[in-house]
Amino acid sequence: MGSDSGHVSERIARDAGEVYAYVADLAHIPQWAPGLGDAVERAGDDWFVTGALGRVRVVLAPVNDFGVLDHYVTVESGQEFLNPVRVVPYGTGCEITFTVRRAEGATDAEFARDAAAVAADLARLREILEKRGG
Repeated sequence: MGSDSGHVSERIARDAGEVYAYVADLAHIPQWAPGLGDAVERAGDDWFVTGALGRVRVVLAPVNDFGVLDHYVTVESGQEFLNPVRVVPYGTGCEITFTVRRAEGATDAEFARDAAAVAADLARLREILEKRGG
């Protein structure tokens, strides 16, 4: 087995604050991360996303000035996963980095598949944000 985690990054030609705000609004998940879910619901301070993993609860780090978008995903079984995410300025744009953690018992091929899915999501995010005006 390889590493237990890997970093997937995408440079985006948009201001780091704009990218942070877009990703922090979990209502946008179906647009840029459809693998996580296609239906988003907010109930008080809780967010729920329904998709291939069933109905999952997503808890995002508190709003901050450091670009930290870490979030916990709790699946229906109660198992919880921490997904570290950072948005940092990079030249005139920014870079978003998602740390992919190997699921317990995952093979190298499964881990590579997960990392590829995250890479596709981040590329989709870049495409969406770079097409926006402003």
